[in-house]
Amino acid sequence: MVRPIPKFTERERSLVHQTIKERYGSDVTFQDVDAELQLNLLEEKLTTCPSLAWDERGAHFVIFKTGDSRFRCQFYYTDIEQFGTGKDEYDNLGDCVVTLLQVQADHELQVQGIRSGMNAVDFSKANDGEEYYPPIII
Repeated sequence: MVRPIPKFTERERSLVHQTIKERYGSDVTFQDVDAELQLNLLEEKLTTCPSLAWDERGAHFVIFKTGDSRFRCQFYYTDIEQFGTGKDEYDNLGDCVVTLLQVQADHELQVQGIRSGMNAVDFSKANDGEEYYPPIII
């Protein structure tokens, strides 16, 4: 018999709440929900996973607990516009939440046409392939 995945602990919930509050500067209410995920890609079986969900600034966020100290996350705007962080699973909830919020913030800036974190290669691509020479620092 497979043991069910434990719900989020008060400590985990507090960590998520505090991280979200630091990101947005105010309290954001999240809900406890259950989600069915395919935890093993080799099996079609779906597993019910405790999850935390919230909405902020037009985006919907979900953090899934997939086992003891194992988490997945995503944010989405519509059924078609769904985004992950590029990492399948985290063993640290804090890293999971911070990365999720950062990826969504970067996406939000990109949609607004604001470029961040560009390096010399990115600037060269942005200038029709012309070489970029950074400012000289004396």
